[in-house]
Amino acid sequence: MKRTTWFKTAAAALACAAGFAQAGAVDALQKFNSDADGLSGTFSQTVKSKKKTQTSGGTFQILRPGLFKWEYAKPYKQTIVGDGTHIWLYDADLKQVTKSDQAQAIGDSPAAILSDKTALAASYSLKEDGSAEGIDYVLATPKKNNAGYRFIRIGFKGDTLAAMELQDGFGNHTAIRFSAVDTHPKLSRGAFKFTPPKGVDVLSQ
Repeated sequence: MKRTTWFKTAAAALACAAGFAQAGAVDALQKFNSDADGLSGTFSQTVKSKKKTQTSGGTFQILRPGLFKWEYAKPYKQTIVGDGTHIWLYDADLKQVTKSDQAQAIGDSPAAILSDKTALAASYSLKEDGSAEGIDYVLATPKKNNAGYRFIRIGFKGDTLAAMELQDGFGNHTAIRFSAVDTHPKLSRGAFKFTPPKGVDVLSQ
């Protein structure tokens, strides 16, 4: 069974386009993008398709530009590392590592948006999108017709990243909630170096 991973399905946003007079989520997004050279925290994720709903969760670390690590604790133990050149996806249960070219694999995806301050403004149009459950949202609509996502919603509680929602080209809906978000974590580039464990299969894409 194909498993759902963060950088293929989930979304995040860390940049802002100019020209918005309204205060609220867009301003919070702009400040967040300007201030955050790194990011860490925990997340919970729910992916709904026509046939099933899958929940997952874990921790994440980001060092901008271009470095990220997502560690899933449930329902499967997976680690996804972007080292700036390659993406490594390690599935502990399957004893398998998949290696892919980072630029090609993430393109304009949420992983690129998280790890690059300029990615969102370059690829998406932004506007205020209301509030729900104390969270103020920005709606990010792709500028390209062939983008992999129909929309991304980025939510803030004050200046703190709190939630993200997106819908991909197949109609799958992903909702992410963040907690314990730190925009100034003490991270080193060495933390994003990945070496496949002994005895696992390594597949290249």
